[in-house]
Amino acid sequence: MTIKKPVFLFALAVLASGKLAAQQPSFSALLDAPPRWVDSVFNKMSRHDRIAQLLFVRAHTNLSQAYQDSVGRVIKNEHLGGVVFFQGGPVRQAALTNKYQSVSRYPLLVTSDGEWGLGMRLDSTMSYPYQMALGAIQDKSLLHKMGLEVAKDFKRIGMHMNLAPVVDVNNNARNPVINYRSFGENKYNVAQKAGEYVRGMQDGGLITSIKHFPGHGDTDVDSHYDLPQLKFSKERLDTLEMYPFRELIRQGVSGVMVAHMNIPSLDNTPNLPSTLSKPIITDVLKKEMNFKGIVISDAMDMKGVVKYFKDGEAEVRGILAGNDILELSENSVQAVKMIRRAVRKGRISMDQIDSSVKKILTAKYFAGLHQADTVNLSNLSADLNRSESVALRQQLADASMTLLRGQQYVKTLSPLRRTVLISIGMPEVCVFQKELAAYYKNSVHYVLSSTANANAIAKILRETSGFDQMIIGIHDSRTRPGNNMPLSADVRNFIREMAGKRAAFAFFANPYNLAAIPGLENSSALLVAYQKEEWMQKAAAAVFKNELIATGRLPVTVNSFFKYGDRDEKVAAAPAD
Repeated sequence: MTIKKPVFLFALAVLASGKLAAQQPSFSALLDAPPRWVDSVFNKMSRHDRIAQLLFVRAHTNLSQAYQDSVGRVIKNEHLGGVVFFQGGPVRQAALTNKYQSVSRYPLLVTSDGEWGLGMRLDSTMSYPYQMALGAIQDKSLLHKMGLEVAKDFKRIGMHMNLAPVVDVNNNARNPVINYRSFGENKYNVAQKAGEYVRGMQDGGLITSIKHFPGHGDTDVDSHYDLPQLKFSKERLDTLEMYPFRELIRQGVSGVMVAHMNIPSLDNTPNLPSTLSKPIITDVLKKEMNFKGIVISDAMDMKGVVKYFKDGEAEVRGILAGNDILELSENSVQAVKMIRRAVRKGRISMDQIDSSVKKILTAKYFAGLHQADTVNLSNLSADLNRSESVALRQQLADASMTLLRGQQYVKTLSPLRRTVLISIGMPEVCVFQKELAAYYKNSVHYVLSSTANANAIAKILRETSGFDQMIIGIHDSRTRPGNNMPLSADVRNFIREMAGKRAAFAFFANPYNLAAIPGLENSSALLVAYQKEEWMQKAAAAVFKNELIATGRLPVTVNSFFKYGDRDEKVAAAPAD
């Protein structure tokens, strides 16, 4: 098979201040011709230190000082390769990064999984739309711009690698772990949208890691809690699940994260996760797909891997399989000890470990870690919430709006008519209603609990019986918009009844939830707005004020009424007076 040369030939290194430096070779190019700094550092490392470079430790800034100090001691004493930050705050993380870098013998590669930006883990920072919403967008250039902005944020806070995006093809509506984190069910759409996002981040000087190889989209088990099994043929996996990975590898993606899944068609070892499988990582990913970049395991403290391989055996097998980085070992001291023992016994070749260490050092050079630096804490919060980022986020929200029903009907909605504005699932009058009220001057607000009973609903119906128009927002107010959105039977009956009476709906939830609310297929208008955030509510309101044409297309199939690629494209009628 002929592999095309990477298209990500050059990247712009972004300094911590956010300013662009001169062009430098891409990470792929540096791997082909490692700088002298790599050998100079490598040659000073003991065997222990080289093994420890393959381990990345978990860090938080929302946990106790004792926890933060314990991580610092491990970094100082064990000489680990990097840090993976989770929940916390931006200023606290930047300060802790400076502290950890100062005590580390070798510069740390600092990472996080910012699938929708820093806001996935850090408070007071930018969150962009979830990938499900991005999958609906037709203007792919917006995703490249988003990647550039995310790179600026990561670099500004002292991080060098984003463990994102998810390129799993979510072709199982019951998937409990990928779901809204995927660009959708179509492999071409996933590859295209992910490719633009990756290109933006890498053009911004960030190392990326697409995940979860060879594809976590068609599972109904969460690998955080157990080991999923994929029973598909190699041909099916090759043509569907692995397609986005192959495409992005061809384009020069810098990293690939491997999932914890048991896949008998690729490796029939009982209970063996893909993260610990040499046939999957070395034979398929590295040899068949010709991937030369960094291979990183999914978290090694997840039940999907440690359930069957305990006390350091998972880490040993992870190295044997071909991982370059082992993320979040349960006990890094024990892991180093076990890997050293495996080397002494001839289970693991030191040449293989050395190859991985040089990849990691090359990544550190690419990230600018060959030069001493600290994160500047001045104006950090402002720098991470730039006006251009806020504007881009609204553009993305606007472009994701997906009108499944009612292109003609929305045009007939009149600001002069008596209008009822209802929000289901919100604790108080929300941005969506307020935005609409500024346009529909003769309107009234109602807030309906997602668990409302028939009496509460009957009261609203009595008070609004004489009104001309009704616009209803259905909001999933949970932290993450998964499946099984909570709605009482009475609320579902109300939605079905109003859908039959020419109500218009905005659905601020994962579109898979539409399948559990029968009747919406009969609504006069149905807009999918994907998630609850205020910028999504503003975008939805703009559609119902006829200020924005909804151009998004549904990125997944929900049922026979709502299918992949759907968008109401009927010729719109002129607005009524």
